[in-house]
Amino acid sequence: MNAIATAAVLSLPFSFSRSSKLDTKRGLKDRFRLFAVYGEEMDKKNAWSALFDVEDPRSKVPQNKGKFLDVYQALEVARYDIQYCDWRARQDLLTIMLLHEKVVEVLNPLARDYKSIGTMKKELAELQEELAQAHRQVHISEARVSTALDKLAYMEELVNDKLLQERGTTEVSQTSSSPSTSFKSVDVEKRRLQRKGLDVSGPVQSYHPHLKNFWYPVAFSNDLKDDTMIPIECFEEPWVIFRGKDGKPGCVQNTCAHRACPLHLGSVNEGRIQCPYHGWEYTTDGKCEKMPSTRLLNVKIKSVPCFEKEGMIWIWPGNDPPTATLPSLLPPSGFIVHAEIVMELPIEHGLLLDNLLDLAHAPFTHTSTFAKGWSVPSLVKFLTPASGLQGYWDPYPIDMEFRPPCMVLSTIGISKPGKLEGQSTSQCATHLHQLHVCLPSSKQKTRLLYRMSLDFAPVLKHIPLMQHLWRYFAEQVLNEDLRLVLGQQERMNNGANVWNFPVSYDKLGVRYRLWRNALERGDKQPPFSK
Repeated sequence: MNAIATAAVLSLPFSFSRSSKLDTKRGLKDRFRLFAVYGEEMDKKNAWSALFDVEDPRSKVPQNKGKFLDVYQALEVARYDIQYCDWRARQDLLTIMLLHEKVVEVLNPLARDYKSIGTMKKELAELQEELAQAHRQVHISEARVSTALDKLAYMEELVNDKLLQERGTTEVSQTSSSPSTSFKSVDVEKRRLQRKGLDVSGPVQSYHPHLKNFWYPVAFSNDLKDDTMIPIECFEEPWVIFRGKDGKPGCVQNTCAHRACPLHLGSVNEGRIQCPYHGWEYTTDGKCEKMPSTRLLNVKIKSVPCFEKEGMIWIWPGNDPPTATLPSLLPPSGFIVHAEIVMELPIEHGLLLDNLLDLAHAPFTHTSTFAKGWSVPSLVKFLTPASGLQGYWDPYPIDMEFRPPCMVLSTIGISKPGKLEGQSTSQCATHLHQLHVCLPSSKQKTRLLYRMSLDFAPVLKHIPLMQHLWRYFAEQVLNEDLRLVLGQQERMNNGANVWNFPVSYDKLGVRYRLWRNALERGDKQPPFSK
């Protein structure tokens, strides 16, 4: 992705030294000395004037030389670098524009009548060399912008994740007040800072009560008929879902109060679930209304709030009062749901979320399925707001979001089969939208709800047995991941840290872990919360 071209499209303005006339002989040769065009020439370029009309930022370099910087001052230095690099990039862009205009001038048929072929060849050769130098300078500026953005992202991460609070302040040596702060010095500081790392190791502990105080999708509405039930585990407790007389779903403990028989082995009769052992029947709020062959006692089993919305069944397993509204997990407008699949997976739900929030592994892991034929990019980045749990992948046309407490939503732009590089989702004509819900069943088991939607080929929805084909594809992809994540889980249980050395493309997974750690600590406002 060309950062400089993108900046031009966004029309972020810059200004340069002013002169009433453009010196085409020396101004463009002498180390890219640039002059804005005014007078008649400027009148022709009013549409571009705002692009370059910005103050030179070099007069506003932060004066922090030799001082101790707190994290906010360091962040200000990084932001200044962005401003300078952007300004420098616009100078380079203007250089190329002016050189192209000079080429057009040289090739003007009216001008050619007054020049010899030799003169024109000489001028074009000079311009060709100047253009080559200008393009090289653009690449340098693009690299500077990328480096400065990395610095800024790092400093913002320190602020938002509070990684510097326990260390107070640190010394940042700023050797020069020149426009470009050395990225090497920031690299050194990153190594010097004993940054608080992620420690996800050892056997999975019991789930923290704070993690339970959310609405959790547990089933698709289409899977729950009036006379059927769905047994689930959630936070190491057995539950069973069924519909009452009014057709609304309920969720009760999957254990009969009489002799602890699993209720899901029974049946649903007139909106009550019947135990197969002695026929006791329970309503959706857990009250026992029938006890055949004995006197009816006042017996009630545990139930949790249960609602149905947008094709999904939700429960609230926590002790806090449930929130009044349920989140929306519908695909974007224009998409049609093609598949809804439920799988029980033998891995802890946090490890599954770590995997789903990582795309950099695709060309190495999914070589037999969706990533077959993908090249390995020289750099994979996840670009996101400083305080967000959503963003997009570069160079892949994939937007992704972690939605607390356990959902991953992604939109994939489809351009050419076997190729997912070089475009953003907005540049792709067709898209696939995915929802993954990772319900924490137990310490080493996850109930996965997968919904797949397309904004093209609606006829596929009506092809017989297509649902089975989608399930086959989903299982093939998951099996490629499972063999790796199961290995991680085994080593984690034996003490290995599965987040020992996070790198730049791990950003979304790291943020999920920071959010979860803060939630389990009881922080009033976990990071990245809206």
